[in-house]
Amino acid sequence: MNLDTIYAPATAPGRAGIAVIRISGAQASAALKLMALVPPPRQATLSAFVDPDSGEELDRGLVLWFPGPRSFTGEDVAELHGHGGGAVIAALLSALDRLSGCRLAEPGEFTRRAFQNGRMDLTQAEGLADLIAAETEAQRRQAQRQMDGALGRLYEGWRADLIASLAHLEAEIDFPDEDLPGGLLARQRLRLEALAGEISAHLDDGHRGELLREGCHMVILGAPNVGKSSLLNSLARRDAAIVSSHAGTTRDIVEVHLNLGGYPVVLADTAGLRDSSDAVEAEGVRRAQERGAQADLKIVLYDCAETPIPDAEVLALLGDDGILVANKTDRAATPPTQGLPISTKTGAGLGELLGRLGSEAGQKMGDGGSSGLTRARHRQGLEGCRDALLRAFDEKDEELAAEDVRLAARHLGRITGRVDVEDILDVVFSDFCIGK
Repeated sequence: MNLDTIYAPATAPGRAGIAVIRISGAQASAALKLMALVPPPRQATLSAFVDPDSGEELDRGLVLWFPGPRSFTGEDVAELHGHGGGAVIAALLSALDRLSGCRLAEPGEFTRRAFQNGRMDLTQAEGLADLIAAETEAQRRQAQRQMDGALGRLYEGWRADLIASLAHLEAEIDFPDEDLPGGLLARQRLRLEALAGEISAHLDDGHRGELLREGCHMVILGAPNVGKSSLLNSLARRDAAIVSSHAGTTRDIVEVHLNLGGYPVVLADTAGLRDSSDAVEAEGVRRAQERGAQADLKIVLYDCAETPIPDAEVLALLGDDGILVANKTDRAATPPTQGLPISTKTGAGLGELLGRLGSEAGQKMGDGGSSGLTRARHRQGLEGCRDALLRAFDEKDEELAAEDVRLAARHLGRITGRVDVEDILDVVFSDFCIGK
């Protein structure tokens, strides 16, 4: 049980027209009585905000009252909607700080209390954090579905099936002499195999949810002076990378974040790939090769004015996930026969390239409308669950099989927060701001 009443600004810091201060806990009602008034539940009411010691009016605004358990945290919750000036916010926070039993909330503490009081599961809490951080439409869609409970319902449905199967298995073990339906154990083994197949299919998603949450990593590769930095600047629409006619200008990796058709993309410019005796440039080439190996998509650039047909080294960079791009078409004597033709100088072809990159990102990440995995801990839990189910299916000893099914259910329960999650709560809620 939480004994402290917590408070914090629920709006972003800085000057604004309105600021919201949220209060949650057993003393929320008492705090309101000392500083404003307690309005009817869920009804915005105009009130003066006063200093509880001197009675001085600090501000005037709206008060909202949400008595528990029908509130965000499940506790009594109050909100003060005042003016967003720094001095006003500081005065209200100072007044709350002087009230007995009240303290400033820790990051994510409001949402953590909502989880602890059964108002949401862990996947919903993570969805809320992702919704706050969403920068693209697809990210917003995915986070909204997770916050609405789509992922949690899927996993809890599997967990309920496991618990039902476990009950049947344990009935067969504990009451062998009872008149139980025939073939009970065989039917449960088939069900476990089918469930393991469902989870395996769910895992085999190409990491779409994680890519959508974190961004699809694309890298520009090519020889020196083919226009990699110019391409990065053109796609970013700003001078993010230094452009020079001197070969080897780019030594380290330069990243920009893009929104391509609603999908988050992290685009990286890299050093030109060539043998070099310069230790710094050689390190840049090594990093470029390493980033290329890690990238979700490679954009391989060549100078079609100097090399009308890309050589074998350029084509080798493509691999299975590369897009060949022919740059400097404005200087080429003849149109290139291979690759997507562009000119970073004139802008020709850049629209087609952006469309292709957005399409590739969409294929890799989906539209955010399905209930996909969004975090590594989900994947680890599901892999543990699937492996336990496969062991149970192959296990000849009924008691050992039942124990594997119990372990599988436990793995699922840790994802949603139903069981044994104290050790991961700090990690989950550390992503939140103070007032959420």
